[in-house]
Amino acid sequence: MLEIDALEIDALEIDGVCKRYGDVAACDQVSFQVRAGELFGFVGGNGAGKTTTMRVVLGVVAADAGEVRWAGAPLDHATRRRFGYLPEERGLYPRMRVLDQLVYLAELHGFGVNQAHRAAEDWIARLGLREHRDAEVQRLSLGNQQRVQLAAALVHDPEVLVLDEPFSGLDPLAVDVLAAVLRERAGAGVPVLFSSHQLDLVERLCDRVGIIQRGRMVACGTVDELRAGSGTTVVVHAPGAAPGWADGLAGTTVVGVHNGRVRLRLADGVDDQAVLAAALATGPVREFSHHRPSLVELYRDAVGDGS
Repeated sequence: MLEIDALEIDALEIDGVCKRYGDVAACDQVSFQVRAGELFGFVGGNGAGKTTTMRVVLGVVAADAGEVRWAGAPLDHATRRRFGYLPEERGLYPRMRVLDQLVYLAELHGFGVNQAHRAAEDWIARLGLREHRDAEVQRLSLGNQQRVQLAAALVHDPEVLVLDEPFSGLDPLAVDVLAAVLRERAGAGVPVLFSSHQLDLVERLCDRVGIIQRGRMVACGTVDELRAGSGTTVVVHAPGAAPGWADGLAGTTVVGVHNGRVRLRLADGVDDQAVLAAALATGPVREFSHHRPSLVELYRDAVGDGS
């Protein structure tokens, strides 16, 4: 079970959540926190358990075991009404006009008519939907439908945001707009949990990242913490060296070769100067540098050949 820091009581806590479908464990003891004011990227392959975890958080499906808490208390229907949720599959009324739909959804979350209209118009403007405010959702492009779905998750000023692939189908300008909105919401103290296959975007945007594989969390932390856990990596460019010169170096693993540059992961305690000496023994070394792996590389290391 999670150990909760008293200073982080305003957190969304997913604690030991399990969910099975027959013989398949969609979630297997999934535990992590999304702290107040934090952008948390939830990544994994198709079928890894991201959507099931989010559906458990929102009460769309019931967990077989474990608990989800907000501000230290188990979630109930009243609490979940204060959450904003964007499902992976669109949950819009296709024949309803954009403005009417957002007003209706805001009212369902307890807004009065005037307040609901103001909120709907505000998000229509912010997400670039003014020219479509009176259009039926089904007549919009897929990208604009995604903008409406985002507005629906935001229109009632939620205390927590849970977004399943929010950037899917958005053009680069819309991605920038949404990224700014999520930073603003986090800056106001809202915990933001979102999944995405766009790992470069997750790395750029998120405070922390959780990686899930086959229903289990395999890594969680800031990108720098994940880098620290992956060990030291160096890049060596020795253009005169024979191919495979680094194979078999004690305490090292070749993790990539590109344009004559060999990327090596060093085991704990291995002296990088010994690696440099081995490279120099093959001839001139044009480059020897420490490598900061990207989230894409960290993800591949975490999941291996799995999904």
